[in-house]
Amino acid sequence: MTLLEKWRQEAYEKEMNQAEADEFWKHYFILEKGIYEKILSNPGEVVKGSVKELAAKYDVDLGIMVGFLDGINDSLKEENPIETMDEDTVVNLGFDPEKLYYNMVGCKAEWLYTLPQWNDILSEEKRKSLYKEQKSSTTYVRTEAKVGRNDPCPCGSGKKYKQCCGK
Repeated sequence: MTLLEKWRQEAYEKEMNQAEADEFWKHYFILEKGIYEKILSNPGEVVKGSVKELAAKYDVDLGIMVGFLDGINDSLKEENPIETMDEDTVVNLGFDPEKLYYNMVGCKAEWLYTLPQWNDILSEEKRKSLYKEQKSSTTYVRTEAKVGRNDPCPCGSGKKYKQCCGK
């Protein structure tokens, strides 16, 4: 069983009541926020190391580190082999700041995309632009005009919509 499979089993498949699940995720999100604060404080530094070394560096257990790597993987310049990694696999945390911010907004992780460290990485205009772009990408906008009841039916029958397809 790979580290990722163990993490997913622990996080998503383990039988927990609501209180236990809330406590688990609350604990995870606090640790995740701490890791992001450290990484975003030094955006120019590309963090590299084995999964075990990074877990020790950020003072989290291996499972939490695997969960973090699973979450950040889509925002990295070069994705890590998370599906097959073990604790000695060397991973790279070189992230694309815009992609990371965009994905944080997409995950509704307000505690992450409002971190003060973002002020030194992306301008306020850029953050607003990425926020708006992400939110609009998930909002459905009707492209064609709505057909009124007394308008001609769009099927081409010549009847009014209410007498044809609008029934």
